Amino acid sequence: MKIIVTDRNLAPHRARLEDALVPGCSVSWHGSPHDASVLDDLAEAEVYVGGVLTASMAAAAPKLRLVHVAGAGTDNIAITDLPERVAVANTFHHEAAIAEYVVATTVSLRRGIPAADRALREGRWASPVHDPAIPQPNTLHGATIGFVGFGHIGRETWRLFRAFGCEAVAVTASGRTDAGAEGLRWAGDITRLGSLLRESDVVVVAVPLTEGTRGLIGERELRDVGERGIVVNVARGPVVDERALFDALSGGLIAGAAIDVWYAYPGADGAGEPASLPFATLPNAILTPHSSGITRQTFLGRVDDITDNIARLIRGVPLRNVVRAGRSSTESVS
Repeated sequence: MKIIVTDRNLAPHRARLEDALVPGCSVSWHGSPHDASVLDDLAEAEVYVGGVLTASMAAAAPKLRLVHVAGAGTDNIAITDLPERVAVANTFHHEAAIAEYVVATTVSLRRGIPAADRALREGRWASPVHDPAIPQPNTLHGATIGFVGFGHIGRETWRLFRAFGCEAVAVTASGRTDAGAEGLRWAGDITRLGSLLRESDVVVVAVPLTEGTRGLIGERELRDVGERGIVVNVARGPVVDERALFDALSGGLIAGAAIDVWYAYPGADGAGEPASLPFATLPNAILTPHSSGITRQTFLGRVDDITDNIARLIRGVPLRNVVRAGRSSTESVS
């Protein structure tokens, strides 16, 4: 069986992945899905592992049986262009890393750590002790966290926030979250978004990007967050309207934001602006390059999931974490 890997995050774990495969498997590694050699390799591939698969790539892979994303999102996989026989699966393991990021950036923003760091580098002690104009910051204890989306990431993030003595509310597309079982003050569907935003000190955005969630949080919603509120977006950039977010931050409509997901992404050289607006000029924003889930532990778990699914494909048993069942595959067993 020929396997193509184009996700560079798996490269540090090459030996682990290859050692876990059964005899007879061969792996072709590529630094990018856009390498010219990928199209040639696809002609014989039965498994493709990567986060990007275009319609032209799908057409070049007549023997393909499984597309496995090395992450949760499949928005860059041309699923509708794949033949019915091809299964699509994903994997997670990023929730612990992202939860740490959300809590860390929330504490940093609520305590004014980025501003204090910049000031002290310039010889200024930006503290209420030395500047009465600076308000005393709040701890996390007693804060209300609002989760827009409450899946793998939301639940793990809430587990950490809960240890700080926070309360939480959540809205989801289905509205079927059991608030009592999860220890939430309340949970509801997306029609309660306004209530969540007004009640929350911190809003964690963790929903998939769909036509229904694109621009879900715009100017009106950010006004509901209020001037003391913080937004942390670990979903996809366009879930939060770009212009509305920039204006809310620059105009003081919200206290701050941590942004790990963006409106534009770089080429192969890793260079490029993340947005059309100058977020880098904003002192009340923490900007990171979609790296909240990028840890060694994340990808060790993902390698194990991917190799397990390849073994399942070979044995003809049900795959795990199925996004789309192929004609010859069976629905996920977990």
